[in-house]
Amino acid sequence: MKNTAYYMMMLLLLLLGAACKKDWLERKPKTILLEEQVWNDPKQILALLANYYDRLPTDMGMTGNWANMADYDDAMWSGYSGNDGRNNITTYPYNRWALWEYELIRDINLALEGIDRYSVSLPADQKKQFSAELRFLRAYVYFEMVKRMGGVPLITKQLIYDYSGDPTPLQVPRAKESEVYDFIAAEMDAIQGDLGNIISNTGSNKSASNTRANKYTALALKSRAMLYAGSLAKYNNIAGNVNITLPNGEVGIPASKADAYYQQSLNASKEIISSGFYSLYRNNPNKGENFYEAVVNKIANREAIFVQDFLNPTKRHLFSYDNIVRSIREDNLSSSGITPSLGLVESFEYLDGTPGTLKTRTADNSDYIYYDKPQDIFANKDARLYGTVIYPGAGFKGQTIEMQAGVKAWDAAANRFNTIEGADLSSNWTDGKLLVGSAGPHRDIQEVSTTGFYLRKFIDAGTGTSTRGIQSTVWWVRFRLGEIYLNAAEAALELGQMSEALTYVNELRERAGFPANSLAMLTIDKLRNERRVELAFEDHRVWDLKRWRIADKLWNGDAGNPNDMVYGLYPYRVVKPGDPARDGKYVFDKVLPPRFRVPRFFRIGNYYSQIDQSWINNNPKLVPNPNH
Repeated sequence: MKNTAYYMMMLLLLLLGAACKKDWLERKPKTILLEEQVWNDPKQILALLANYYDRLPTDMGMTGNWANMADYDDAMWSGYSGNDGRNNITTYPYNRWALWEYELIRDINLALEGIDRYSVSLPADQKKQFSAELRFLRAYVYFEMVKRMGGVPLITKQLIYDYSGDPTPLQVPRAKESEVYDFIAAEMDAIQGDLGNIISNTGSNKSASNTRANKYTALALKSRAMLYAGSLAKYNNIAGNVNITLPNGEVGIPASKADAYYQQSLNASKEIISSGFYSLYRNNPNKGENFYEAVVNKIANREAIFVQDFLNPTKRHLFSYDNIVRSIREDNLSSSGITPSLGLVESFEYLDGTPGTLKTRTADNSDYIYYDKPQDIFANKDARLYGTVIYPGAGFKGQTIEMQAGVKAWDAAANRFNTIEGADLSSNWTDGKLLVGSAGPHRDIQEVSTTGFYLRKFIDAGTGTSTRGIQSTVWWVRFRLGEIYLNAAEAALELGQMSEALTYVNELRERAGFPANSLAMLTIDKLRNERRVELAFEDHRVWDLKRWRIADKLWNGDAGNPNDMVYGLYPYRVVKPGDPARDGKYVFDKVLPPRFRVPRFFRIGNYYSQIDQSWINNNPKLVPNPNH
């Protein structure tokens, strides 16, 4: 019996010994991906890249921060009244545009080191391409930081604490503002040949990915960044402008660098334009519809260089739900959030080249100008207006947008018109005809335009796309060829190359309905207006005003300054029986919507965002920005 127990014990020990073999204890976990697995698997790397692309910062977009479009001078907020603070911004906070995106920078640096260290089975070209994409993304983030903060710490490898008790090796000081721009340019030069993502490189079929970085995406970033650097070097140093500098160059770029930056921007722009990969969108003979499609159409669109795309059913957004015209909304809530301003609408010139100020009164201001239909006041305007804004009487989704604020009823005894507005939409006047349109405008009702205009750009025209169930997949455009034309024009103008600058601007204007070579001269103010109308709501306006150093002059907090206030345009039906020249016609009042209460006020300290005290506490080498 004792022997039997002894043998059983020995057998058990043998089994346990076998179970404890080295390869059993060192089995790979099934729920954790190892570095070697990630950086040798293209699918895993692509998944990480998709995450990083999706995290690229922006002040506007189709998700999250899109309502910022209502915070400047191109629009105001007409949606849910609880968000009316956007119409009452007393001053922009000093940290309004602050960005310290070192979490994403660290993730990218780790990825670069991971590929370099662990990727042994990836083909050399693929490894090089992934690394180039990561460097593009890192440079993009640095550009978003430098345009907000000025010079920031340039960190290109992971920082590891050694537990020595001394954190100073981790405390990297701010680079000069110019050094960050130089870094972006150098990175784009270094990687553009490695990026790949070219779909076809032959003849007229040349095409490249517009959701992943390729050579021309890198050039587009360089085009924009160098234009910004050139502007800062020039306009921060012009007498009469604000001159914001720090002694060691964290803020402020010497004027002597301006031309070199402009030349780099121009060279990058020209290489994109002449590449054969892109062309201005001209697929629709209706020039207004064509401009709308140039931004939103995903099919055969050779103008889009780099976009944040959305796809059913996994990645959609509610931009159309929140901003669709009230009268054609397909859900029972929301609509009408961003409503364009009269100031923006009047920035679009008439096609004969005259200023775009809408004609509401006779030359001697003795009477209204009477229009047969509400849309007639917008006749012969730059077609980009139609592509950007839905105005009274315009169409969308196959319907005419009915906008009427009330009636102007003639009072013979007082020899004047009385203005009558109603409390409800789609209401009738005592004559049985329309009083207030189904799309407003209305002074008080939330989720109805208070400016008399609705947004068209980026609104999805597809059926059901303004519902919470279906949603929209319209993409967000980060770079398109229209901007590159304007970058080239501005750089050329600043370099004194008038003829070349005119070529680019006139081509854009011709697409918008202007005659060929409509401009014979180009001034910086004219070019700035071209940027405003071509690129409205594409996250350019505030950054342009900042780099030109005119934001503090344009938005100076003065309620008497029309640039500071957001105005609207209200159409009225005329009721004057017995006067066929006026009765039944439409007249317009330029109004200050009551929901807009406080003038825009951009302070000198807004040119560079505040370096947060908590960042300085962690890194005492950070120099605060001036004027805070």
